[in-house]
Amino acid sequence: MTPLIEQESPMRLGVIGLGLIAQAVHLQNLQTLREKYQVTHVCDLSATLAAQVAAEYGGPVRHSTDAAEVLADPEVDAVLILTPGTHAYLARRALEAGKHVLAEKPFAHTTAECLELDALAAAKGLVLQVAYMKMYDPIMARARAELAGLGALRLVRVTVLHPDDDPQFAHQRHLRYGDVDPAAVDTSYERAKAAEAVGDLGEPYVSIYTNVLQGSVVHELSVLRALFGEQPLTIAHAQAAGLKPGVKLEEPPQLQALGTLGDAQLSLSWNWLPDFPDYGEEIAVFGSAGRLYLSMPGPYLRDARAELVVESVQGGERATTRLVSDHRTGFVHELLAFHASVTEGAPVLSTATGAAYDTAALQQIARSLA
Repeated sequence: MTPLIEQESPMRLGVIGLGLIAQAVHLQNLQTLREKYQVTHVCDLSATLAAQVAAEYGGPVRHSTDAAEVLADPEVDAVLILTPGTHAYLARRALEAGKHVLAEKPFAHTTAECLELDALAAAKGLVLQVAYMKMYDPIMARARAELAGLGALRLVRVTVLHPDDDPQFAHQRHLRYGDVDPAAVDTSYERAKAAEAVGDLGEPYVSIYTNVLQGSVVHELSVLRALFGEQPLTIAHAQAAGLKPGVKLEEPPQLQALGTLGDAQLSLSWNWLPDFPDYGEEIAVFGSAGRLYLSMPGPYLRDARAELVVESVQGGERATTRLVSDHRTGFVHELLAFHASVTEGAPVLSTATGAAYDTAALQQIARSLA
């Protein structure tokens, strides 16, 4: 790609959605990257929150409660979309307004939205990047390179141990105010696309799809894609205890899925463990000649690093390699990558077309559960 913006001064960024992920992660990282980013406009349905974030961020930062004001702002080159739910609807409006887009996950409920928006970005000559931060962790490239030494791949095992939300961000400041106009919250598009994605499955499958699969498991699909590329992925069986057709679950499930990824067997286990505070995530790859273990940190720990252990046989001798990742998390590296794509024409790693691959796999899991 050729550079899309010739830029010596920082890229002017609008931030839409100022909830937990904005406060705990993105705004802090943007402060660190002030030489590359200038936040010029922040937006949230809470006027009090938008005004406070703008005042505390420093510098001339406009604030509003309507995303349309950000998209119409001539002082905004690109937008970071951090609103609740999926982000395809706002991403479309931003691209149509001529803004580059970095959108948090989940990106879209349907594969059609993903593909259509990638095509729209290409037609407009704009960058569209999905914020799968784990794909940008520097350890991913090393883990991917190590796969060649494992021999024929037999099994890929993904395990997530998910605590309750509050302990994960208890160390972070989280501003919330009760001044949002309920009439400003329109979830009709979100509900329609979720129904389109899972058809007539109904509850509890719709909620599992929107909250658990799109809210968390989607990260595991992006990690698999970062490691293996878009290998053929098939889900043969999925199960979760306590599912009753027509009844929404009171809390997230223990979810197990079995299938194939390329020539390897795939085992995916996502577990809600609310009474233990630590998040756990491991991707284990077992080959005929070696083993790889990749441990990813919790999302709200700014300095926590991913760890990689590789066990192999070299020259008839067993060898073990242990590595830890960069102190800068994947969240920082995805911002650096977005800046490089916009200003230098660097290719986008986490495309919306890639998100379509992840979305299709999540739909397979939902249908298999039902």
